[in-house]
Amino acid sequence: MTSPEERLAELGLRLPEVVPPLAAYVPAVVTGSYVYTSGQLPMRDGSLLTTGKVGADVTADEAYDCARQCALNALAAIAAVAGGDLSRVKRVVKTVVFVASTPDFIGQPVVANGASELFGAVFGDAGVHARSAVGVSVLPLDAPVEVELVVELSA
Repeated sequence: MTSPEERLAELGLRLPEVVPPLAAYVPAVVTGSYVYTSGQLPMRDGSLLTTGKVGADVTADEAYDCARQCALNALAAIAAVAGGDLSRVKRVVKTVVFVASTPDFIGQPVVANGASELFGAVFGDAGVHARSAVGVSVLPLDAPVEVELVVELSA
């Protein structure tokens, strides 16, 4: 059986460094057997992948890629509090995807698939989760997408 990290490598991906907080919070918190992440932005190597509103400055495809990067950042935050081992993730429970979009853009669920499809590829059936995809007017740093994640850990 391949590990989540091996599945990421098969996808040509690796866990990034945990993105440092932008304000007074921590990237992830463990309570009981659950990990709750803070909202993760599409940061790669210290910079946002892009900025702006989906439906104006940012295409749905670019936003999908942003959601995928947010998901990778969330997995890095989880690994950091789970002893560096994503194999401890028993189940992805809930994902919330915020999409900064124009009032007429209605493709938030398609953008959110950037995160959801990654979780399925990395965790298989354990990556199938409940989800909300929410359109908002603005996100921190003018990011187009932000992702929160709740996972259950095994002992």
